[in-house]
Amino acid sequence: MMALQKHIIRVGLLLGLFAIVATTLVAFTERNTRDQITENERQRLLDGINALIPHEQYDNDILQDTLKWPATMALGTEEPTEIYRARLDGEPVAAILTVVAPDGYSGQIKMLVGIYHSGKLAGVRVISHKETPGLGDKIDENKSDWILQFEGLSLTDPAAAKWKVKKDGGQFDQFTGATITPRAVVNAVKEALIYFRDEKKALFAPSEESS
Repeated sequence: MMALQKHIIRVGLLLGLFAIVATTLVAFTERNTRDQITENERQRLLDGINALIPHEQYDNDILQDTLKWPATMALGTEEPTEIYRARLDGEPVAAILTVVAPDGYSGQIKMLVGIYHSGKLAGVRVISHKETPGLGDKIDENKSDWILQFEGLSLTDPAAAKWKVKKDGGQFDQFTGATITPRAVVNAVKEALIYFRDEKKALFAPSEESS
């Protein structure tokens, strides 16, 4: 009986020791990979921004020169988002906005929209959507170059009446069998340009002035 008790105690101690070692290893691994995960996420974001605003066009730390922007109906956002500002020699170059088209065929379409200080589009990239594969997903740069056509456009180029898909009398192509998706994107980009025009001064204000 005594031997059995000693064996049970020994097994219990070994299990406890194993749990301590395992917990320590998990904590050690998490602590040592946390910084790398953060850096990887930072680099992915920077790569996305640089796809819109080439790094040679600005010299500030664009991931630090930001504003926390409140949810805005005009941009389709339902929660605060970060606005990234590009500057060169202290002068405003462009802003990158998070824009959501709420009326995609399968739900919301989330985009990054880069707009130069002049009001011209630096570019648009879709960062999340649930559109139909083979149809609406052509808004994704990896599926089609359709999204690239926005580069260099503005509220006056094309004229306001032409900021529609061709089926509605505008200049933008729709997809064969899918009009709702491109229509939603075109409208959201146009609304972002209008919002930028109206709020440009605030968008480039120092962070402490807009908090």
